[in-house]
Amino acid sequence: MEQLYQQLILDHAKHPAHRGEQEAYDVEVHHVNPTCGDEVTLRVRVDGGSIAELTWTGQGCSISQASASVMAQAVTGRPVDQALGLSGEFRELMDSRGELPDRWADRADDEDDPLGDAVAFVGVARYPARIKCALLGWSAMKDAVSQAAATEETR
Repeated sequence: MEQLYQQLILDHAKHPAHRGEQEAYDVEVHHVNPTCGDEVTLRVRVDGGSIAELTWTGQGCSISQASASVMAQAVTGRPVDQALGLSGEFRELMDSRGELPDRWADRADDEDDPLGDAVAFVGVARYPARIKCALLGWSAMKDAVSQAAATEETR
């Protein structure tokens, strides 16, 4: 199973989802992992309380880039509160130290799971230095979505 997860991460790194720079956006954020230099720039447009569009660009290790890809797939089109909830669930996975939490065990084969391919990062959680890489895109999303939602409320 671990080899399958590693392959999934490599596939997302080589063929990332939602990678690019959308023209119309509400907020752009740039986050850097100072430990290793990985970077992600994320653009988001929120409409009606949902993430209408989210794109990202970045550079760094396959873990940070694949995680940004998985995050973008998981949150695009979802209500902001759901996206932030998914971010919390991914953080929980990263805090697992490589042991899939019990409530995730049944989700591993669930094609309708909102976190999708995120379960592949359970092995990353065994390496504390790599957790920041996996969380980089998720942190940027939380920042951008929070800012965009606040902007939308003032319109």
